[in-house]
Amino acid sequence: MSTLINERSHAGQEPDGVIVPPARDAAQPTRGRRLRRAWAKAAPPLAAVVVLVSLWQIASWASPMRDDLFPGPGDVLATAGRVVGDGSLPSAAATSLWRGLSGFVIALVIATPLALALAHVSWLRRAVGPLVSALQVLPSVAWVPAAIIVFGLTDATIYAVILLGAIPSIINGLLAGIDMIPSQYRALSHVLGARRIQHIMLVELPAALPGYVSGLRQGWAFSWRSLMAAELIAVGGSLGLGVGSLLQRGRDLADLGLVALIILVILAIGIVVELLVFAPWERRLLAGRGLSPMGANA
Repeated sequence: MSTLINERSHAGQEPDGVIVPPARDAAQPTRGRRLRRAWAKAAPPLAAVVVLVSLWQIASWASPMRDDLFPGPGDVLATAGRVVGDGSLPSAAATSLWRGLSGFVIALVIATPLALALAHVSWLRRAVGPLVSALQVLPSVAWVPAAIIVFGLTDATIYAVILLGAIPSIINGLLAGIDMIPSQYRALSHVLGARRIQHIMLVELPAALPGYVSGLRQGWAFSWRSLMAAELIAVGGSLGLGVGSLLQRGRDLADLGLVALIILVILAIGIVVELLVFAPWERRLLAGRGLSPMGANA
């Protein structure tokens, strides 16, 4: 009897006659589709990188300039081996990444209640709203000299520049999301007897989510750019070595290979954080509300 049951199980048929597909056979096509889908997404950018690196190498071979003035990919790779071997690049990348992410989280905690206050207090928005928009277009590098004078060569200078760069973007993103909420939502909350805090937490913030997420992504971009500007200028004192400081060191030594390497590292860290943190976060948040990012279905 047990042999018969085992034979039926292998054949995908249960004892009561109901035919079900074997679990292993059902999972394999799913994994295959996932792999093909992942490869379809990864192949175009990988091909573009290979083409660009090849063109860079060809231009380096064809250039009449000296190798130290126009280093090729091989020279930059050799520089990478040197700074990774002595530990300076991993340490600088970890320092900058921590500053960027922690500064962004602080900016998020400060900007969200400020945006809600501006959205609900009309006179405050008329007074401060234009100033917030003006701060968003001000280059972050302009804040660095003032921050150095006030805080000296300390981490406070770095975080001040990050916050001044990221907070206006997050505020404007959340305000834009709230402004696009239909007025019927507020009327419905009033009819149902929701208090203001209930309306904000249960209706307003979920409805404003697309604009809020867009503001957060822009806020992270401003955080990262502001961090690089601050690390380029604020060097020494009690400040640890960041990626921007390493870029400045390459300029001081006229080491173009190091400069090119750090530019690529800055670009790579920004892309990795975007792909591993913000893109999945945005997809999960929007999918939970029946929405999808632009281009997700392309």
